[in-house]
Amino acid sequence: MSAEPTVADLEEQERALVLDSFSYEDAWRLGTLLVEMARERRAPVAIDITRGGQQLFHAALPGSTPDNDAWIARKRRVVERYHASSYLVGTRFRAKGTTFEASSRLDPDVFAAHGGAFPLRVRDAGVIGVVTVSGLPQRDDHALVTEALTTLRTP
Repeated sequence: MSAEPTVADLEEQERALVLDSFSYEDAWRLGTLLVEMARERRAPVAIDITRGGQQLFHAALPGSTPDNDAWIARKRRVVERYHASSYLVGTRFRAKGTTFEASSRLDPDVFAAHGGAFPLRVRDAGVIGVVTVSGLPQRDDHALVTEALTTLRTP
């Protein structure tokens, strides 16, 4: 995706990244994979994985700040509410010629439709959790998460 991804691009990505299962061990594998990828790129990010309201993984890398944790919480709430990635939700509003902040009627101090939070969707179970990265431009946060999920799914 060299140009800004479209709603259709992001929806297709979500259809492709459905997991067969997601265990505590999978959360550890995904989280450590994200840490490794971020370290290789010297990305100043915080990483968070939740399932059913329980935090299963959290890491803050050099250069990240407490503000990244606030962004994680706001982006995660968007996924929990819409069952779609925070980037897709924001892109849907922009495709309608508006913004999430202007049109969602949700408090922007509580919800942020900026890229980086992605639903952990399990086949026949729906959205069971969220993986979130914060610290890069939204498109890059989103890309890091989807790259890691793609790697996790590949045997």
